[in-house]
Amino acid sequence: MTYAEARTPDPKKFIPGATGEWELIVGLEVHAQISSKAKLFSGASAEFGGAPNDHVSLVDAAMPGMLPVINRFCVEQAVKTGLGLKAKINKRSVFDRKNYFYPDLPQGYQISQFKDPIVGAGKVILDMPDETVEVGIERLHMEQDAGKSIHDLVPGKSVIDLNRSGVALMEIVSLPDVRSSEEAREYVTKLRTILRYLGTCDGNMEQGSLRADVNVSVRRPGEPFGTRCEIKNVNSIRFIGQSIEYEARRQIDILEDGGSIDQETRLFDPKSGQTRSMRSKEEAHDYRYFPDPDLLPLEFDQVLVDEIAASLPELPDEKKARLISDFGLSPYDASVLITDPADAAFFEDVAKGRDGKLAANWVINELSGRLNKDGHGIADSPISAGQLGAVIDLIEEKVISGKIAKDLFEIVWAEGGNPREIVEARGMKQVTDTGAIEAVVDEIIAANGDKAEAVKEKPNMIGWFVGQVMKATQGKANPQAVNDILKAKLGLDG
Repeated sequence: MTYAEARTPDPKKFIPGATGEWELIVGLEVHAQISSKAKLFSGASAEFGGAPNDHVSLVDAAMPGMLPVINRFCVEQAVKTGLGLKAKINKRSVFDRKNYFYPDLPQGYQISQFKDPIVGAGKVILDMPDETVEVGIERLHMEQDAGKSIHDLVPGKSVIDLNRSGVALMEIVSLPDVRSSEEAREYVTKLRTILRYLGTCDGNMEQGSLRADVNVSVRRPGEPFGTRCEIKNVNSIRFIGQSIEYEARRQIDILEDGGSIDQETRLFDPKSGQTRSMRSKEEAHDYRYFPDPDLLPLEFDQVLVDEIAASLPELPDEKKARLISDFGLSPYDASVLITDPADAAFFEDVAKGRDGKLAANWVINELSGRLNKDGHGIADSPISAGQLGAVIDLIEEKVISGKIAKDLFEIVWAEGGNPREIVEARGMKQVTDTGAIEAVVDEIIAANGDKAEAVKEKPNMIGWFVGQVMKATQGKANPQAVNDILKAKLGLDG
């Protein structure tokens, strides 16, 4: 019995139909390009881009007599990924020929793994808002990518670019454990994060180094699995969610009208938000798998596995637990920060020796918000961890207020410099002299006697007075001192 069959149906995730509720069943096959300078079976460059057919060896072009030679580094990367997925490592695996004809597949077959993959069962844990979900990994196998057919470059013709031909891929196959589009998006997000931490795939979906085939079916709760349709090569997490939602509704509508689902391969059209039929779905026997006679079985010993295991970095789940423990972060903030290893490292540099919650707030809300707005990543940040840490120090020392800190942040973002020196040079220190603040408060109360009387009946109006004092002091007054003095002057401190 698979985890999917054992999982208790969750009525909160059922999809309503005209004749009752339906349960969504999703499995994903994620193709992750291995981070390697060379291809899986040749020494040609695996770098993205380049002129058409510039990164092609005789092996990639399937010239007669050319034999594949396995790339050891790619094998190590696959083992490393398997360990990161808490999966079984198979010390003996076999490369097979998967036979089908495409113009951009020069050999007439793809070298892949079928019955004996390099990695077996593993798991990915999803932290959903209301529950923790375990998605089982059925297998991870290595295979070579195909080339690319281009249909709109030369009028009336299709042309072939073999630069990707032979690029090393890991196909990570999940069990059909996913029960909603939200879980599917979170699964791919979490898987991409794990791969990035491991350094085995850059996870760049825009360049095609991570893409997913999404298998979708529906059933009435408690019934056997329905007929599935496979949506090929979905290249964004948002599109994964959209394609699942459309396909599930399409299947439900057909079944409720008395029809049946044809097992087929479909494509997702981002412009229309719909899936459309591509071809009938192939089964394993259609590909006539057999062991590749040019490649011996891949065998290695436990020593190699242990060496790779010893080199593993701290992975996302472990890092999240540590950030919560060491810095007092909420699970949500820790989840946001670990999504990208560079973000997590930047946060730790900022938070070292400082209030973790305050540091997380500035990294997540102020810095990341500004970076996203400008289309940058943390590596392109104009503000270093040291500069942001200095801004936080000034807040904690009560040299500047939160409002002034945001102004200071903008100055450092645009001009750079030492935050502490900028505060000194521009007179940005907050006013902590209670006598000076009291004088401003007295002036504002005297000028607004009617509001001063009304605040006794409506204490919430004190916010208006706070705003006036901050405005009069150009945001430099210590907010806590302003509140305390106003409460005393307006008779609200009792």
